Amino acid sequence: MCLETIRKTLVSPAVADMPPERNPTPEINDEENHFVPPLNFSMVDYGIFRSGFPDTANFPFLKTLGLRSIIYLCPEPYPEVNMQFLNANGIRLFQFGVEGSKEPFVNIPDDLVRRALEVLLDERNRPLLIHCKRGKHRTGCLVGCFRKWQNWCLASIFDEYLRFAVDKARVSDQRFMELFDVSSIKQMPSQDSYLKS
Repeated sequence: MCLETIRKTLVSPAVADMPPERNPTPEINDEENHFVPPLNFSMVDYGIFRSGFPDTANFPFLKTLGLRSIIYLCPEPYPEVNMQFLNANGIRLFQFGVEGSKEPFVNIPDDLVRRALEVLLDERNRPLLIHCKRGKHRTGCLVGCFRKWQNWCLASIFDEYLRFAVDKARVSDQRFMELFDVSSIKQMPSQDSYLKS
């Protein structure tokens, strides 16, 4: 239902059909009432979201998530307008510059993914958003390693990866997730344990 239809149902027919200059009902700003999620947006787990690169049209939607942190998986500097949004909303940026090259020359740095996973597992950083450019490969690898840490089977991890990568899936990404060793990554303390100490 569009906002104009809602407005007409909330006011009397005589008022609703008045020209705007004589209508006593305040105008509804359509831009403020539209919440547009970023490309490939999805919830990963409680307080963890994933997407492609958010732009200004996505800021009102992101604000509704109450984000504390963003994990950015690209090497390029974060745009100034995005930094202003983060600063205005008290959102911390964690940048892990994973190059976005195509196969067969893909080198996913194990140490960067491990550090990003540690940020992801620290509940003090949640709610958080993980994103790269399109929310497919780099984001998919980090989410896949998180799923491995959650003890998901590889078939389920690959199925989730493929839902976002679609026809652009990379065998190298799947191999990386398969070989990624999560045994050294411990559960980070929850926010409650920090509040008690």
